[in-house]
Amino acid sequence: MKNLTKLTFFLFILITPLVSINAQSTEKSVPIFENGEAQIVPAFEDSEKWIRHDLWVETEFDTDGDGKLDRMHVSVTRPYQTDSEGLKLPIVYVSSPYFAGTAPFVDGLFWDVKHELGQAAKERVHVEVVRIGERPIISDSHIKTWVPRGYIVVHSSSPGTGLSQGSPTVGGDNESLAPKAVIDWLCGRIPGYSSIDGNEKVEAFWSTGKVGMTGTSYNGTIALAAATTGVDGLEAIIPIAPNTSYYHYYRSNGLVRSPGGYLGEDIDVLYDFIHSGDESKRAYNNANVRDKEMKNGMDRITGDYNDFWAGRDYINDMKPMKAALLMSHGFNDWNVMPEHSYRIYEAAKAQGLVCQIYYHQNGHGGPPPMKLMNRWFTRYLHQVENGVENDAKAWIVRENDKRENPTAYKEYPNPAASEVTLYLNPGAPGRGNLTTKPQKDQGTEKLVDNYSFTGASLAQAEFTNHRLIYVTPTLLKDVHISGVPKVTVMLSSSKPAANLSVWLVSLPWTEGQESKITDNIITRGWADPQNHQSITKSELLAPDKFYKVSFNLMPDDQVILKGQQIGLMIFSSDKEFTLWPSPGTELTIDLDATTINLPIVGGVEAFNNAVEEN
Repeated sequence: MKNLTKLTFFLFILITPLVSINAQSTEKSVPIFENGEAQIVPAFEDSEKWIRHDLWVETEFDTDGDGKLDRMHVSVTRPYQTDSEGLKLPIVYVSSPYFAGTAPFVDGLFWDVKHELGQAAKERVHVEVVRIGERPIISDSHIKTWVPRGYIVVHSSSPGTGLSQGSPTVGGDNESLAPKAVIDWLCGRIPGYSSIDGNEKVEAFWSTGKVGMTGTSYNGTIALAAATTGVDGLEAIIPIAPNTSYYHYYRSNGLVRSPGGYLGEDIDVLYDFIHSGDESKRAYNNANVRDKEMKNGMDRITGDYNDFWAGRDYINDMKPMKAALLMSHGFNDWNVMPEHSYRIYEAAKAQGLVCQIYYHQNGHGGPPPMKLMNRWFTRYLHQVENGVENDAKAWIVRENDKRENPTAYKEYPNPAASEVTLYLNPGAPGRGNLTTKPQKDQGTEKLVDNYSFTGASLAQAEFTNHRLIYVTPTLLKDVHISGVPKVTVMLSSSKPAANLSVWLVSLPWTEGQESKITDNIITRGWADPQNHQSITKSELLAPDKFYKVSFNLMPDDQVILKGQQIGLMIFSSDKEFTLWPSPGTELTIDLDATTINLPIVGGVEAFNNAVEEN
């Protein structure tokens, strides 16, 4: 018995290390979560071991006229453990028209803006895109962020760009159905193919079927476009500064208006800019999409909203959407303006979708802090119950804070904000006053259009007949604006057509100096007086007849500091955004009937306390 006991003990000592070694060798790598966030996993960090491959996914449309369904080019980057250990992971998916390069900026690429309103401009120059990239790689974006945290990153080129077949439509249905097809493949509902025209199938065996999309600008637009299809498996999206309506991007309340920084750009320009696909298909695409559909629908003459624009407005496609939405935008984005995110956020709330919004004080682009994005994808892609849906609905970066440190609010606009109506007192060609007390029988004041002066120079001018400006008393306390200002201008025009531009500014002008505010432009807006009744129908303005033009300025959330004045500036042509008709059009403003409604935290009482207007 003693000898048998010794033998058993000896065997136990011998076998135990082998069992331990075997246990270590079979331990699998899995995502790790702390405080509701996916953590970097060392086993997923070695980029040299990542598996990268390309494939094509067949869609349900043919937009290049070859009689075959278009296939989208897709690339995948995933941890090697998805092969060696059978690990399945969720997907972070980004799609774009930009991955294969864009057209060069050449003279004549944009439309000439120097012409009379209601007249056609001379034809612009069409430029061909030369595709970049010597092998079928699509993009490395987001890979280093998400793969180490336990995600697979997928990229695709949108229709008619890169190695994806089809034609760009700049907001057409195919740009929604293309990412839908990729998601259907990721969820195992349709096959992928190893080549652009072959039949060898590729399966996404490593996918959990949980997909999230993100991207900035056009890439963020595609995330929203995919979500509006209601495709199963798209659990969450984080669009960053997305263009949610091409009408709102290239028009404003009936007015032909360029996006900031791209004077003269229109939807056909963007089409040429991104069309990097198969050169043999470009002639067909150009003839049918650019030169037929776009030319007939975009209407640079009236600027009216029509079926062409309605088909490129994602708010009209929201009903099927079910993905959780974290929206991101900058309040000083004058390219894709902040209304783009706000309008979709409001529609998503109305549908009862889980949604949050993040706004910063800078310009175009700018994702939410990593913590917010991580919590969002962790909750909806890894299905970790971290309570993100119960977090604050609005995250606003205050004026002096870093973008990584937003302030949480119950909602946007701030629930404590209410409208304060401000009325005009005369002062042209100098500065009039803004007051909460309406006046009667003040008459009219005039301005003379002249596009050669920038809005900034007009706002700073002490005296000029090219704008009208009305200012509050100097603030003795900070004033917090949160929401969408609304302006009503009662005007007449000396010509049948005129531009109307409105800026809300803070004075004195401090551009280029140390200041706690981002800049002196609080918000702004544009409108066509010919569309005073409807953005779908213009009517020529009768000389000396007054028309009431009411419209929203861009949403904002900004604290105007004590020592400043809030100014309402009304002018005609905006040098950086509108067409440039010959100077000389006179706009006459009825002071009694012109107002601005400002959403102010604390309402009338807070405003009156700030200006001692009791």
